[in-house]
Amino acid sequence: MIIEKIETFTNEFICFLRVTADNGAEGWGQVAPYFADITAQVLHRQVAPYVLGKPCNEIDSMLDLVRDREHKFPGAYLRRAMGGIDTALWDLLGKVEQKPVCELLGGTPGTFRAYASSMKRDITPRDEADRFLKLRDENGFDAFKFRIGAEVGHDQDEWPGRTEEIVPLIRKELGADATLLVDANSCYSPAKAIEVGKLLEDNGISHFEEPCPYWEFEQTKQVTDALSIDVTGGEQDCMLANWKGMIDGRIVDVLQPDICYLGGIARTMRVVKMAEKAGMPITPHAANMSMVTLFTMHLLRAIPNAGKYLEFSIEGLDYYPWQDNLYVNDPFKIVDGKATVTDAPGWGVEINPDWLAKSQYQISTGQA
Repeated sequence: MIIEKIETFTNEFICFLRVTADNGAEGWGQVAPYFADITAQVLHRQVAPYVLGKPCNEIDSMLDLVRDREHKFPGAYLRRAMGGIDTALWDLLGKVEQKPVCELLGGTPGTFRAYASSMKRDITPRDEADRFLKLRDENGFDAFKFRIGAEVGHDQDEWPGRTEEIVPLIRKELGADATLLVDANSCYSPAKAIEVGKLLEDNGISHFEEPCPYWEFEQTKQVTDALSIDVTGGEQDCMLANWKGMIDGRIVDVLQPDICYLGGIARTMRVVKMAEKAGMPITPHAANMSMVTLFTMHLLRAIPNAGKYLEFSIEGLDYYPWQDNLYVNDPFKIVDGKATVTDAPGWGVEINPDWLAKSQYQISTGQA
């Protein structure tokens, strides 16, 4: 099978992608969310010309070819576009072999523990605690992540005193048995991150995500070395050289690649293997109900160094209105705090034809 046709279905936030092989086999994937319409243009102009006509099962080599031919464009948009091709091909191969993607990767269908991941900083500590309690009682979550500091906040809080209030309150309300995680989104200098980290340690927080500007590896390393709790990061990094440096230098304790940001499953598996050799766990970034969470579910069911849980966004249409009406079937049900990867072929999801009909359409065909 060779790639014969690449189609994109796009709005500003989401770009779904369909790859068709010369024998008629099809697969669906997705580029990374946000400004997805721009990524679609990159895909058709800087990725499609190199992968059309290539064998569908040679994903690693075709992604390396794109990287090499477009070496002057090493950044995020190209990797996001590459991830669209990658994820569509995994779906295609799964459907051809009648296996879920997790099985193609060496795993099995089944459940995986999820943590309830809040994306909000404008929420009061009391309101955050209340919705966590409701999620615990209704869906069985026993792990929860909330936001501290301000996004790239230069040591400033979202409002004065919010972090000092929310950390002990969430612990008190959820109780000693709940697993608690926080995300600082590049807020702090090393000194301030260590100060906040001591507060987290005192309240039994187990996961301190992206404490310092994510591009400042040496700053993050200072925090990792100073604290007993897990310091985590990596979601923004799309260059494999950075991942090697992060792993070799033990910049963090837990690695958090985003499959869509990094360039797809095949490239993420390279990070997984480097991390496995170093004895480091993988807890990917999956911050919305686009297909990235589905990709992550399959990955976690397959890799030997999977972290403790799947990130599962708790934000609905009030926060992410673009999540509406994406799928025919719902792949994201949480039961007893766990998500389920089914045995359906490929990704096991059907994109809503009504959504597709309203999207911007573009096609690339022909052999490169």
